[in-house]
Amino acid sequence: MSSLKNKVAIVGIGEVPTGRFPEKAAIYHAIESARLAIADAGISKDDIDFVMPTASLYSSQFNTELVTCRIPEELGLKNAHTNCQIFAGGSSGSCFLSMAGSLINSGVAKYVLCAHAERLGTGVTAQGGIDLFSQAGISVEWEVPYGQHYSSIAAMSTGRYLHETGCTDEHMAAVCVSNRKWAELNPNAAFRKPLSLEEVLSSKMLSTPLRAKQSNMLFDGGSAFIITSAERARDLTDRPAYLLGTGGRVTHFAFSQEPDVTRFGWAQAGKDAFEEAGITPQDVDVAEIYDSYPIYQIIGLEELGFCGRGEAGELFLKGDTWPGGKLPCTTNGGMLSQGHTGAGGGVALIVEAARQLMGKAGDRQVPGARFAVETGTGGTYMDAQVSVLGTEIV
Repeated sequence: MSSLKNKVAIVGIGEVPTGRFPEKAAIYHAIESARLAIADAGISKDDIDFVMPTASLYSSQFNTELVTCRIPEELGLKNAHTNCQIFAGGSSGSCFLSMAGSLINSGVAKYVLCAHAERLGTGVTAQGGIDLFSQAGISVEWEVPYGQHYSSIAAMSTGRYLHETGCTDEHMAAVCVSNRKWAELNPNAAFRKPLSLEEVLSSKMLSTPLRAKQSNMLFDGGSAFIITSAERARDLTDRPAYLLGTGGRVTHFAFSQEPDVTRFGWAQAGKDAFEEAGITPQDVDVAEIYDSYPIYQIIGLEELGFCGRGEAGELFLKGDTWPGGKLPCTTNGGMLSQGHTGAGGGVALIVEAARQLMGKAGDRQVPGARFAVETGTGGTYMDAQVSVLGTEIV
């Protein structure tokens, strides 16, 4: 093993079930997932000196509470010296890793608690959810007056990709089936009922060529993890999830300004992350690929180098990405089956990557998992963020 110097690791993870829980206050999702992460790390809550919540979308009031130290107070943290919100939409989880790692390596923090909580399932009306995702990531001056829902954005990426590659509707539907296979094994997932290819393809058209069962749904949920230095991590657990490499590319603000809606910045971000980690895609045991819609999971796998252009759909269709397959992919069920909890979709993938590497995934555990890659992206897929984690430092 190489030197642990300047490396950080996840040592504790926590998550509450995703679903619709009108009886649960938003702060419950944050505090319970944080409490579970602290217990999992085997540390005292008073060891935490830096709290890093991400944003909640459902309520500006609750989000203000997160900014103004609600979590440290509710947890009764006696030695927390800083509470600072980090938010980058669906790539917030990836940014947690980068920012927390820098704080720890600079000596500013020893134990960073990263937490997310959301009530998009019960805290907003159906129309409120539509309005929220029709106005985020597009220009107020030119596009908001006309509206552009995220399903139409995904449909444009999907249509263009199908045209360029010859990928089929069946391949896109297979992504949903694959994710559901994993969600069936995940007690925290909102959707656990088996899903067939025929069910996906027979669901109503949402935004051509995208169908209803190829879309995510909004839910309540919460997740958290704790990061510390690699040296401290080694003393806490035999299997920490070390952060080995990161990479990112910002390509646009408004979707209309993205140069290539079937590639984005994934290839460059992935290259940087794998080079820093000292491994290749062929070394990866688990791929936790961001999946707000099937097209983005397919693009992610291909651009990161797991297969050639136009080949990812066949991996999903053949079952290579399913439980027991040769490339386990999005093993918590992703946003398509675990559920969309705002920025929590990306945070949950970080938690799942760590869970697999730490050997804590239960029925969906990938045997002998050593290396995992995670992707996140925010807004209208404005950035590509890639993180590589492992059980050892190469």
